[in-house]
Amino acid sequence: MKRFVLAFLFFVALAGAWQLMVQTGRWSPVLLPSPRDVAVYLWSAAQDGTLVAAIGVTLRRLLVGYAIGLAIGLPLGLLSSSVRFVEDTVGVLALGLQTLPSVCWVPLALIWFGQTEGAMLFVVIMGTVWSVMIATDTGARTIPRVYARAARTMGSEGFHKWTRVILPAALPHLITGMKQGWAFAWRSLMAAEIYVTVLSGFGLGHLLHYGRELNAMDQVIAVMLVIVAIGLLADKALFGPWEHFLHRRWGINAREA
Repeated sequence: MKRFVLAFLFFVALAGAWQLMVQTGRWSPVLLPSPRDVAVYLWSAAQDGTLVAAIGVTLRRLLVGYAIGLAIGLPLGLLSSSVRFVEDTVGVLALGLQTLPSVCWVPLALIWFGQTEGAMLFVVIMGTVWSVMIATDTGARTIPRVYARAARTMGSEGFHKWTRVILPAALPHLITGMKQGWAFAWRSLMAAEIYVTVLSGFGLGHLLHYGRELNAMDQVIAVMLVIVAIGLLADKALFGPWEHFLHRRWGINAREA
């Protein structure tokens, strides 16, 4: 409760300083609108359904691409940690591609898929899969070998060993990789929505793009705040319970998970 009160006071003070800069003329309202203007846009966009529809479209794209990225990255990470050929080929490729900015995938996606949902999905997957793969590989390699030997001694082999011994032991690293993958997926999707225009739905990235085109900074800042809020809620709702579980089950500090 104390942390919540301190955070609330901090953001109130930040908003007050923001309003003061606008009122004193230190920043032009065109470049930096007041908190009131941003709040008015949020209220009007929520009232006419524009904001809610954009959030729904963006979250649908994000969840689908993120799920596919996890489904690809987790097995590849396990293979890379156990098969030398995969480590020397796909593992090295993943290390290089992880450093590639997400926006670099957009031109390739447009050439391959055109102005379609497939282009956005491709960018999100490419932004997710490599970080998840590397985290899974790292987590599997940090497991003490005695665990695998004990599992073999008790008759655990193959799929059973990976699902009942390796994956649970690597779970702290997997959670970290999943959080990183989620962050990369967000960035990738925003880049895709800014540059890819489809008629099947306008997301938050499109609102950012049109706000820039119209020089409507209240819209730009409002959408940015919504993206930050969704990111914080997702962290608490999706990954927070897992971190608390690790803390209770294995005594791992949630800040280190």
